[in-house]
Amino acid sequence: MTWGNWTIVSEFVLVSFSALSSELQALLFLLFLTIYLVTLMGNVLIILVTTADSSLQSPMYFFLRNLSFLEIGFNLVIVPKMLGTLIIQGTTISFLGCATQMYFFFFFGAAECCLLATMAYDRYVAICDPLRYPVIMGHRACAQLATASWFSGFPVATVQTTWIFSFPFCGPNRVNHFFCDSPPVIALVCADTSLFELEALTATVLFILLPFLLILGSYVRILSTIFRMPSAEGKRKAFSTCSSHLLVVSLFYSTAILTYFRPRSSNSPESKKLLSLSYTVVTPMLNPIIYSLRNSEVKAALRRVIRRTLDPQKL
Repeated sequence: MTWGNWTIVSEFVLVSFSALSSELQALLFLLFLTIYLVTLMGNVLIILVTTADSSLQSPMYFFLRNLSFLEIGFNLVIVPKMLGTLIIQGTTISFLGCATQMYFFFFFGAAECCLLATMAYDRYVAICDPLRYPVIMGHRACAQLATASWFSGFPVATVQTTWIFSFPFCGPNRVNHFFCDSPPVIALVCADTSLFELEALTATVLFILLPFLLILGSYVRILSTIFRMPSAEGKRKAFSTCSSHLLVVSLFYSTAILTYFRPRSSNSPESKKLLSLSYTVVTPMLNPIIYSLRNSEVKAALRRVIRRTLDPQKL
């Protein structure tokens, strides 16, 4: 579509992993499809178990249930289109479709960063101030914290996406990624983007680095409290309640920080795709596995739910 001397872009081509052989792409399709299905089933299972079992109604499991909803949304936004690029060469996405995908990627990503920080605060209060924990983390406070985490995604998603797609796209339309992420899309803009890049860096610091620093500060206090506990059993129980969350945070933030804070000279498109796979595909699959395998309460509740489902007459 042309306008004056410019070619106005009406759709984008997702390059994805087209440089690989068709056989390897077919293997990747089967691998990512399996991961996708495991992710959906695992997170749905976490939601069902933490909702159905009366022993899992504490704030920690309330926030875990919210995290599972976020992971499902994150996967639905990214993975189906990526699977399409592996079976159809030159898969296109409309201008509106690309903007929509980017909007919800920003929304779910920012919301997850804030929710992980909220979960760290919950563990901090539970371990460092256990006597006041029921008062501080009451039902209303938990609902407010969860709502704030979800709604934190709206401003960054709205500003970033609206700003990017208000730029003129008048040249190549090949997005060198498997989804519409900001850096590969902004590389196609035929205008000065320096002010946007400054705003994007600010948003990245606010919604990735600041929550990470809050989590880090919470765990410094948590570990300090654990090490001062007199009994080894008390230390073990306290650490077991936050080890799953700490592992999930490490997986998510290590790849996100490497992706968005590395110098451009060392951040090739191919390496960025591999890092992006970690937090968009692999981590959402590992979260329910980590929380179920490393948490005795979730495992016990899962067994109870399965028994009730298979033999309801024993209730």
